[in-house]
Formats: sequence, structure tokens, C-alpha cells
Amino acid sequence: MPKRATIDGILNEALRDVPGIVAMATNAAGTLYEGAAGTRGTAAMTPDTIFGLASMTKAIVSTAAMRQVDAGRLSLDAPLADVLPALAAPQVLDGFAPDGTPRLRPATRTITLRHVLTHSAGFGYDTWNADISRWLKWAGLPRLPADAAQLARTPLLFEPGTAWNYGISTDVVGLAVEAVSGERLDRHLAGGLLADLGIVDTAIVLTEAQRARRVTTMRRQPDDSFAALGFTMDRAPQYCMGGGFLHGTGRDYLRFIRLILNGGMHEGKRLLSPAAITALTTNQLEPGVRVRRMISGDPLRSHDAEFFPGMLKQWSAGFMITTEDAPTGRRAGSLAWAGIANTYCWIDPALGLGGVFMTQTLPFADPRTLAAFARFERAIYDMAG
Repeated sequence: MPKRATIDGILNEALRDVPGIVAMATNAAGTLYEGAAGTRGTAAMTPDTIFGLASMTKAIVSTAAMRQVDAGRLSLDAPLADVLPALAAPQVLDGFAPDGTPRLRPATRTITLRHVLTHSAGFGYDTWNADISRWLKWAGLPRLPADAAQLARTPLLFEPGTAWNYGISTDVVGLAVEAVSGERLDRHLAGGLLADLGIVDTAIVLTEAQRARRVTTMRRQPDDSFAALGFTMDRAPQYCMGGGFLHGTGRDYLRFIRLILNGGMHEGKRLLSPAAITALTTNQLEPGVRVRRMISGDPLRSHDAEFFPGMLKQWSAGFMITTEDAPTGRRAGSLAWAGIANTYCWIDPALGLGGVFMTQTLPFADPRTLAAFARFERAIYDMAG
């Protein structure tokens, strides 16, 4: 059984490949391990370092949506256009004419909340879909729709529910939460789910004290060195991207993981119904639909990405689901996802374990970072016995 020093050593060894790491693990009762190694810019990495969570935001926003389902304000299977009229007449992109004009046709199926929660609505990201990238250039639109009119123009890649494709779906989930709650998404989360979990260092707009703990985003260069990227998103947005707008700490994210491990309970209070927990922890895709490999069209942002190649993966209302025991120790039915700057999380309901492994580097799905994450996860399972 590895001791803490052994796991610390795994993080320190990984500094050959990344500038800095925060890694933590928890069971349902509390934190089992937390460690930090390397630097976050000009200062040492610490457990309270604040990361750009990027797509690790998605599970939190999806959970907030399930609370609206619990409250009867949203329905998993009613037409989502009932609360988001911009989705009333979606178009499916069926390729391009020889002159580059997109071929569009009306969708024959309606988009539901279940579809956007599971990334089966048909939306995509330009990073991993050449057709979406080509359409955005043709339409002259930003990669993320900034208002209802742009959302209404955004095409689907297939009929809702018939396939899985990673994309802007959770941004749509966030818009639905805003529509039924009457609050902007960041304020809704701050006064709702995050407050109920006692989370204090996760937000879109950071205070000066929090900004001082913010990690610098780095990009790997051709010579394997890292260069800082000169941008940050910790300022008031034009609108809140439910798919990736939060910043937060590993400690805060463990609180969210424990909510799932405890079946929707937090400190004796039920925050999620058993039905919501079932939706968040079991497959919600239609029969025959499965998670697919993500093929990068932007090597500066992402490598091709697939977790546990060869294994069937499914999707719940908030997470990817692995359907077999994994070599890292996690059991079949475990939940996971990631953020584009190489932040990763997992939740193993069967063994009651979960954790985070957080760097802040591009491109995503860096093979050496994933290898270090796997070593860390394996050591946590060995420690937990």
C-alpha cells in the first residue's frame, strides 16, 4: 500500500512533463489525499490554486439543471423550445455544395433537455469537428453563440438523439437554467448549488485575492518547453458559458464529487433527488448510441482524445461513463470528464472514490499528462485498499 510520500513522488516525477500539478482524492466521508507540485506561473503550486475548469464546468451546470428538473421547472423529455424558443426550428447540416454553401434541412426530431445533457442533440465544437469549423467561417459567427439569434442559426450535425458528439450542448443547458430560474447562470450557481455545497473559491469573476492564486495557462512548444498564454477569462462575461466558464480549486471540486458519492446528500441535507442521482450516474443515451473518439482539427488546442480506447463509453446526464473495470483501478460504471487545459476528474460510485488531477496546459489530452494521471489514480486505489 503506497504511502503519501509515494504519491507525492508521482507528482514530482510528472514535473518532467508539466510545469505544475494539483492532485486530490476523496471518498464519501472526506479527503484522502491532496498534493501540489511545481509552479503555477511565478509562484509555487499550492492546494488552493485556482484553475480554469473549462469543461469540468459541464458536470456542475448539468447538476444545477437536474435540480431544476427536481423542482418541476424543467423536463428531461419535453421540447426544450418550450423554454428556449431559439431551438424551435433547428436545422441539420448535410454537408456543403461545391461552391461552399452549406446544405441545411429542417430537423425532424425536437431537441430535449436529455439530448443536450448527453451531447446527443447534434451540436458540435469546431475544435473537434471540421464541418462546424467550416460552417462558422462561412457564417462569420464566433465559435460559441453569444445570443439567441446566433443559437437559432447554429446547425446540428445529425437528428437529435441519434448520435453522440461533443459540443456546445451544455451552453444550451445553462441557457435553459437561466430561462426557468430568472437568474444569470453565474449568480444562480453562486446562490444555489455552490453555496449549498459550501464552495467558496469557484466562480467566473475572481476577486483580487483569488486572482493572485490563479494558475497561468501554458502551451507546450515544439521543443517541449512551455510558454504562457496571454489571456484570461476571469472577468464579467457577455453571457455565461455553461460548458466552460468556471474557475475553481481542486478542494472545491472534491466537495462536488462527494455530493455524487453521497447520493445527492450533503451534510445531512438532500440537494438532489434519487431520480436526479440516477440520471447523473447511469446511461441516458438512446439505445445504440455511444461516446466516440474526438478527432482534433486544431492541434494547438487539442490532440485527438479518447479515454480508455477500445472500451464502450456511455454518457449520463453529466458525465462520461466507463462500462468496464479500468487498469487504473476504477470500476465499471465510473464517471469522468475533463477540461481542455488538461484538468481531469473521476467518480467511482462502486468503490466510493473520486478525485481530480489538474494542470493548466495545452494542447488537451496530452499523452504524458494522461500517463501521470493514470499513475496517480492507480496509486490512490492502491492506497485505499
